[in-house]
Amino acid sequence: MPTLLLVRHGRSTANTSGLLAGRTPGVALDDQGEAQAAALTARLADLPLALAVHSPLLRCRQTLQPLADARPDLPLYEDERIAECAYGDWTNRKLSELAGEPLMAAVQQHPSSVTFPGGETMRGMQQRAVDAVRDWNERVTAEHGADAVYLMCSHGDIIKSVVADALGLHLDLFQRVSVEPGSVTAIRYTPLRPFLVRLGDTGSLAALAPREPEGEAGGTAPAPGSDSDAAVGGGA
Repeated sequence: MPTLLLVRHGRSTANTSGLLAGRTPGVALDDQGEAQAAALTARLADLPLALAVHSPLLRCRQTLQPLADARPDLPLYEDERIAECAYGDWTNRKLSELAGEPLMAAVQQHPSSVTFPGGETMRGMQQRAVDAVRDWNERVTAEHGADAVYLMCSHGDIIKSVVADALGLHLDLFQRVSVEPGSVTAIRYTPLRPFLVRLGDTGSLAALAPREPEGEAGGTAPAPGSDSDAAVGGGA
């Protein structure tokens, strides 16, 4: 199964204004976000990406634009299932104001119980995002092989919820995960389990390129199923 790169969009004007943007249309990257988007292309230069998927929101499309310009043959797809959480009446409000809302305590401590007023449940948010990942995993594997690498550009809570699923964490623990704007989180899926191999990475990603099979380099081929096994002692 493939390796998924989860890219959080670059810093946006809502991030710097302290607003909960949610699905507000037209929220764009700020100057730093544009720089993060430009830098992403170089960070991904060593990776043979099979395809890229993005949230329909502008800030995600802008984040991938430099990559699309640099790789005109890279297939790009839009998937509404990885759009930002529907925060309902909380959308476009100041985070400093929302901190005083009684529901915020549940968002922080018991998110699986939360339904945003006029919006969706946090459980529903996670389920649609995880469903999207599993569907794309199957498609990428079928079309590009089990060693393929592909990318999804999405939003903070979406990425955190996918990470929680990969780690087998209850949604109520997902607030322990942190992913900054412009960061890359990598999950390598296998038949037995996912491996979280990067979390909120802002540096080089070259080591995530598919490895040459040991047997082709003159060594011994890995034992069946070994790609799914966790290295005892942590590995090299």
